[in-house]
Amino acid sequence: MGNAQAEDEVTLFERDMKEFWIQFKISYGTEQSNQTSALRDLCKETIEALSEKWSKKLKEEDLMIDKIQEYNNEILQQSKYVAEKEEQLTEIKSKLNQEEEQQQNLTDSIQELKEELMKKMEIKSSKNKATKEKVEQVSKITSLFKEHLGLEMRRIQDEQLQFIFRHIDQKDPDKPYMCTLSINEQGDYEVTSCTPPLDCIAELQLKLRETNNFSAFVANIRKAFTALSYKQSA
Repeated sequence: MGNAQAEDEVTLFERDMKEFWIQFKISYGTEQSNQTSALRDLCKETIEALSEKWSKKLKEEDLMIDKIQEYNNEILQQSKYVAEKEEQLTEIKSKLNQEEEQQQNLTDSIQELKEELMKKMEIKSSKNKATKEKVEQVSKITSLFKEHLGLEMRRIQDEQLQFIFRHIDQKDPDKPYMCTLSINEQGDYEVTSCTPPLDCIAELQLKLRETNNFSAFVANIRKAFTALSYKQSA
């Protein structure tokens, strides 16, 4: 009997244990299922939140990339604009340098012309002075020649001197023999006319230029006219 009671108690304990495990499993399985479901929902929400966050972040990054690209395009355009302006500035500087060089060349040319003009004026002044001195020299001996040689001197157009010799022809003492003299651009004596013509006039002109002896020239002209008169009378 005692053994039977012990067996019943063991059987009852085993049954109770089985029921406990069954209830435990049911309870644990339900709780675990609930926890899993909650965890699944949490993960889903987390993933959705992260997806939304990263999607938004990606959109922001895309906008940032577009903005950067836009800035890069603007920078590229500005760089092209600056390069064009620098090129234009270089061209302007080059033109200015050319204009400055041309202006300097023009200034130099003007200065050279001024210096050349001054030299010409000095030369002209010297020639005028020499001409004046020669005219004065001629004037001084005019009265002497007129008194002793029957010579008359006249100043005619273009600053020329005309010499009129008389007392050459014994048959006609008043018959004029004329020679016209001027001073050319080089400041040299030049016979412009001779009436009647003398074959030796070129030689006498050259001698006058070489010696600058005006008195001798006039005397030689008179001798030549006298010789011509004798020759014509013979």
